[in-house]
Amino acid sequence: MNILYLLVPLALLLGVLFVGAFIWATKKGQFDDLDTPAARIVLDDDLIRNKNITERKGRKE
Repeated sequence: MNILYLLVPLALLLGVLFVGAFIWATKKGQFDDLDTPAARIVLDDDLIRNKNITERKGRKE
C-alpha cells in the first residue's frame, strides 16, 4: 500500500511531462505537415526519373 504513495505522484508527474512535451512540439510546428513527408519518397522518384528521361532525350538528338 505504501508503494502507491510513490507511484501515483510519479505517474501524474510523468503525465504532465508528456502533455508539456506535446504542447511544446505543437507550438514548434512539429505536426504542421503530416502528409508531405510520407509522399516525398514517391514524389522524389518520379522527379528523378523524369529528369533522367529528359536528359537522355537531349543526348540522342
